[in-house]
Amino acid sequence: MKYRRLGNTGLKVSEIGLGSWLTYGTAAEQKAADACVAKAFECGINFFDTANAYNRGEGEKAIGAALRSYQRSDYVLSTKVYFPMGEGVNDRGLSRKHIMEQCEASLRRLGTDYIDVYFCHRYDTETPVEETLRALDDLTSQGKILYSAVSEWSASQISHAAGISRRLNLRPLAGNQPIYNMFERYIEEEVLEVSSREGLGQVVFSPLAQGILTGKYKPGQQPPAGTRGADDAVNGVIRSYLRDDVLSVVAELDEVASELGLKLSQLALAWVLRQPGVSSALIGASKPEQVEENARAVDHTLQPDTLERIEGILRQVAGFAPAR
Repeated sequence: MKYRRLGNTGLKVSEIGLGSWLTYGTAAEQKAADACVAKAFECGINFFDTANAYNRGEGEKAIGAALRSYQRSDYVLSTKVYFPMGEGVNDRGLSRKHIMEQCEASLRRLGTDYIDVYFCHRYDTETPVEETLRALDDLTSQGKILYSAVSEWSASQISHAAGISRRLNLRPLAGNQPIYNMFERYIEEEVLEVSSREGLGQVVFSPLAQGILTGKYKPGQQPPAGTRGADDAVNGVIRSYLRDDVLSVVAELDEVASELGLKLSQLALAWVLRQPGVSSALIGASKPEQVEENARAVDHTLQPDTLERIEGILRQVAGFAPAR
């Protein structure tokens, strides 16, 4: 495994991190979480990400339970706050009240004394940014979080928050968690530049486009039984990928990977990690072998001719925009 600093901080995170979105949270899935976390440690992964909103706290409980037998100093743990956690009018957002209450709740669910990286899961238009940043700074002073960060904030929102932090002499934001993969690249337009200027590292999620970039889905074929694409209960994002033009591009990318002796997932992760603004790419896994396969992506640096070839293939669906 290789490690990168999270933005301008001294914190080092593994280039591949293990996330828990849509993965862990039921009793049956706890065994999978335990096995995947164990394999992650074997592979040198030290970064584990979850959120209070993942299955209304069950994702945090699963990750916390899986990490309990490991020394706390050996891993970096992140979680998030913003989405509704109850029916009350204050059970959501980035108000001081919600942040303080949910940080305490997350600590209990995770079974830990502190959170390494605490992400604002989305931007809150109803709360002054100053209020949010002061609450995060206070949690840092209390030792309950070590670094604060944001997720899916725009370039202007990041820039505005950074300016407020400087003016008020608050601790700066350490990172941003955006979606980023071969099909969803909006951060290349402005977010990466602003983040670099303000010292934020990118912890990207969905680098495999919810499994599309594993090659398991084929053009002209129904999604295989048991996969996320075949499950009507999951979010609709993955279905927007299940078009023959997109899947034909995926098949071409799979050929590139095969020629390089790689799995498509490894090619896709190596492509994401080529971006110097990226600190870590978060994978989801329900099996230990998936963790091991994805972790090996850090061993591969894509050459300029390969990157150019990939860009040529992706241009065939340049206008494609997955549902969000």
